[in-house]
Amino acid sequence: MALLMEKGSKPTTDSEVSDLEGIAALKQSTAVELKEQGNQYVKMGNKHYSEAINCYTRAINQQALTDSETSLLYSNRSHVNLLLGNYRRAITDAEEAIKLCPSNVKAFYRAAKASLSLNLLSEAKYFAEKGLELDSSNVELEKLVRQISALKMEQDKQQAEINKALAVAKDLVSAFGDRGLKMGKAMYRELTGLKKPVLDKNKIMHWPVLFLYAEVMYSDFIEDFCEMDTFSMHLDMLSNMYSESSPPLPWDTGNNYTREEIELYYEAGSGVCLPETKVLQYLLEGTAGADIECENEEKDTSEHGFSRGDAITKWVKVNEKRKLVDVIQEPGFIISEIPVFYVVSKRSSFYEKFKAGKWRLP
Repeated sequence: MALLMEKGSKPTTDSEVSDLEGIAALKQSTAVELKEQGNQYVKMGNKHYSEAINCYTRAINQQALTDSETSLLYSNRSHVNLLLGNYRRAITDAEEAIKLCPSNVKAFYRAAKASLSLNLLSEAKYFAEKGLELDSSNVELEKLVRQISALKMEQDKQQAEINKALAVAKDLVSAFGDRGLKMGKAMYRELTGLKKPVLDKNKIMHWPVLFLYAEVMYSDFIEDFCEMDTFSMHLDMLSNMYSESSPPLPWDTGNNYTREEIELYYEAGSGVCLPETKVLQYLLEGTAGADIECENEEKDTSEHGFSRGDAITKWVKVNEKRKLVDVIQEPGFIISEIPVFYVVSKRSSFYEKFKAGKWRLP
């Protein structure tokens, strides 16, 4: 009897041949029947999709049908997995169907649909276009190719914007390193927003700079302070506001803040230097690359110097004739996302308190 034959052995009698043919016919009949049952379950709706998958799986396991017929089984199971949202399984089944029958257009369509659902646009485009090569008049495939192409174009555009934002941010990080600049955490973002430095075509850096009037915590914000500009240049541009002939500023009732009386300071050695990865994240904020995860993060390292918790704060006077780049390169200067300078008046009673280091940031 054929059932008693060892695996891999060949029939030697007519009886064994007949038995094997009967078994093959039975398995083939069972596979066809299971396929039809699966089709019926699909027609009955989503409550029966799992039963349909079971029927198709059992039919495949019979290993009794031709490659073309088995391809249809995999394609059908791919269809049901697609309906259930099992997109990766749907792709796997569609690929098996294509291997068995490279002309199975439905398998290409289902692979494309599942890939699209997973936002695998390159893969979806490949499957859809391959399907169209087999059936150039297939309306559903044509529609799918248009949809995928539009999404792919948008995705490529977004990726280009992300790449550009990342390249700009990395160029700035590199420029900070070349200049020996130390970047710290933001202090006055509520006043400056997400303004960031930019490099022009000549690789000259332009900074947003904040001038704070320490006595009253009033501020002036210079959006484009070229690193090669002197401080006197920008203070002179504000000279109308400081002019003796101009009416006093609303908070300057004593008219103390004239051009001749004001001085600029920065706070030395206060704050924490950020590692490059944190600086990169800051530069990417508000850009197309904001969601990029920066890897290989280093530990934060603190700068030596006075902290804001100390009883005395070290204020360093700025020589107005110096360029911005020369000042922010000073060893004790930590840039709080953007450079911050404090304006005080020699004529104000607040001046001596500030100079003595007895005033601290609120």
